Amino acid sequence: MVILTLNCGSSSLKYQLYDWAKEETLATGIIERIGLDGSFIKHEAKGHDEVKIKNSCPTHKEAMALLISSILSPEHGAIKDIKEISAVGHRVVHGAEKFAKSLVITDEAMETFRELEKLAPLHIPANLIGIEAAEAVLPDAKHCAIMDTAWHQTMPESSYVYALPHEWYTRYGVRRYGFHGTSFLYTAKRASVLLGKDPFETNLVIAHIGNGASINAVKNGCSFDTSMGLTPLEGLVMGTRSGDIDPAIPFYIMDKTGMSAEVVEKALNKESGVLGITGKWVDRRDIEIAAEGGDERAILCEMIESYRIKKYIGAYSAAIGGADAIVFTAGVGERGPITRKLACEGLEYMGIKIDDAKNEASMTRNAETCISTDDSKVKVFVIPTNEELVMTEDTYALLDGTYDVHTKYKYHFESPAYINKEREAGLPKDLKKWNRLDKIICNPGDRNSDGGCCCGNCNC
Repeated sequence: MVILTLNCGSSSLKYQLYDWAKEETLATGIIERIGLDGSFIKHEAKGHDEVKIKNSCPTHKEAMALLISSILSPEHGAIKDIKEISAVGHRVVHGAEKFAKSLVITDEAMETFRELEKLAPLHIPANLIGIEAAEAVLPDAKHCAIMDTAWHQTMPESSYVYALPHEWYTRYGVRRYGFHGTSFLYTAKRASVLLGKDPFETNLVIAHIGNGASINAVKNGCSFDTSMGLTPLEGLVMGTRSGDIDPAIPFYIMDKTGMSAEVVEKALNKESGVLGITGKWVDRRDIEIAAEGGDERAILCEMIESYRIKKYIGAYSAAIGGADAIVFTAGVGERGPITRKLACEGLEYMGIKIDDAKNEASMTRNAETCISTDDSKVKVFVIPTNEELVMTEDTYALLDGTYDVHTKYKYHFESPAYINKEREAGLPKDLKKWNRLDKIICNPGDRNSDGGCCCGNCNC
């Protein structure tokens, strides 16, 4: 069975084509600047080099057509017939309390998604456009919705109910929902494997750090609390989102400047975060270079972003009664040693100790690494996320009739013997590039005599 997964943004479409029987990725890519001038696709199929093709995409419909032509291309394609695609898994950002797990998309589900648009106005409309465009191009395939909020449905009321008039929750659904669910699910399950523990006896604090960023407290293998709230605006400092602020600030600025609520909302979502602090950068690599050169706002940005992460690590460790491991994932989490170091500095009293050399060496998406010192009571892992794999497996299980919520369903990647073939193939190049990387790679198939963690060469 060949499964296509789609992650549609307002002006982008990220995809993966996966052969379930062979357990291998056939193609990956992203189409950017949909609806804007200069739209293009970056596409890479198995056995071929990546190609970048400029192509006008006024809407997601044209983007889907470009995707299909790319995976069918004689020069750089992955399959010969569109009918080989049996199913499509779509990321849907917000399910509110309506959906606690992934589902096969129906007309009724689409109507519910439309009703939820106001809870994620920057995301759900794009998700729906992507679904409609894909159904038009692939009418014979089964289409499934992979809910980003589903993972957090295990949170207790004390975590998700705000201290607001209770009617706002009962009538309007105002509560904490949380996001990045597929990423947290994958990294939580993988961390349990690395620790050699039953996933439902594992406590974790997972930091998904990228342009969108959130942190998750995982207690006994389930989401207990998370930093994003009703929308993806709350919590950590992000690329262009403010994260936590005094809720009176928008009213104060509106009073002082005459800005409308719409303009202030745009500023909080698209003009704040690291962009707001630095005034010109979103890419953390640019900020690192500027900070090394002495730019005061770049240095301040690094301190603010990492300090916010540190506060949440401390708070969430307390909330779950202590963590077995801290996990960093996503773009900055996986390849941002400065952010990781600053976020963990000063937490030695909690048993969290970073090894600077190990931390500097962990710069790969092709391996899971341990960057804590040998005597650190709390392990610190860097686990490259794989949201597409979760989406693919949910989609397959839905069609196979075996799918259920994660507390009743075991994913293939929960096995210590699981190997990601694409990452295994890409690792040798990283080993040549990053000194000492081979010394920190976790080998989950290995176990100490007591059955506990043995992460390769990290002497856990």
